[in-house]
Amino acid sequence: MFKQALKLIKKYDRIIIHRHAHPDGDAMGSQIGLAALLKDNFPSKEIYMVGDIATRLPFIDIQMDEIPDEAYPGALAIILDCGSSRLICDERYKMAEKTLRFDHHIYCEKIADLDVVDSTYESACGLVAMFAKECKLKLSVTSATYLYMGMVTDSGRFVFDSTTARTFELAAFLLSQPIDLTTLYYNLFSKDFSEIIRDADNMHKIQFTQNNVAYIYTSREDLPENSDAAPVVSSGLVGLMRDIKGVFIWVNFTESEDGIHVELRSNRYNINPIAVKYGGGGHKKASGCTVPDKETAMRLLDDLNTLAGEPV
Repeated sequence: MFKQALKLIKKYDRIIIHRHAHPDGDAMGSQIGLAALLKDNFPSKEIYMVGDIATRLPFIDIQMDEIPDEAYPGALAIILDCGSSRLICDERYKMAEKTLRFDHHIYCEKIADLDVVDSTYESACGLVAMFAKECKLKLSVTSATYLYMGMVTDSGRFVFDSTTARTFELAAFLLSQPIDLTTLYYNLFSKDFSEIIRDADNMHKIQFTQNNVAYIYTSREDLPENSDAAPVVSSGLVGLMRDIKGVFIWVNFTESEDGIHVELRSNRYNINPIAVKYGGGGHKKASGCTVPDKETAMRLLDDLNTLAGEPV
């Protein structure tokens, strides 16, 4: 698949890179990392990045490109870190002459003319790093830094069980470039004191089902006043429950104008089928979806509670 992807990339002079909306470290890392990789190896090509602002990664000062519809005909659109077409940040990828996808989510639908999908990778960045390694592409500090960023964030700092020997081999490959790890980790993981206080307050909101599924439910009234707040809050709060002893499934619910954002996690069970049941997807132990109302959210919680009562 990598050779086919490279052949497709070489064929097109204009390449437009997409990823999922409300981007996390892996989405932004794979997008910026791949863009830098292609610019380093094919300097005569036009390389563009499109999408919404990464509000959860404010230290990234690289701007997305504003391009007209006329840029798509005759171009190659590359889609990154996206298992569902409805989550892609800019639907204009459909206007491109050809499409290519690199993704590590569980396969649920064909999105591109060429889908390079492998759910055994801890991150889309890891998949792109392997693409660079296998195709012997030149690696710069910029591409290595952003690809490493996505690997470290989507693997939970290399502690999730999606982390493998290959993960560390690829991390070592990226670290062949002089990545400033001290600055990168500071930007990714340091918090304002006010955020730490807010996390402490939210930990007091944690509740438990009969079978010890931990959950937090956040209403719209408790959200900051901006449109990106719900996805950002939801993905942030779910991590607060990760290390509770005796909890093997945890979930966060956050109300928004679009419905209720749901982040499901487990360190023991496959929660993906429940996310799919409610219109979402993702990975076996880390998935998400959006449900229309609190009643539906509580039915999803009941399903998780039933799953938690089953033997592993």
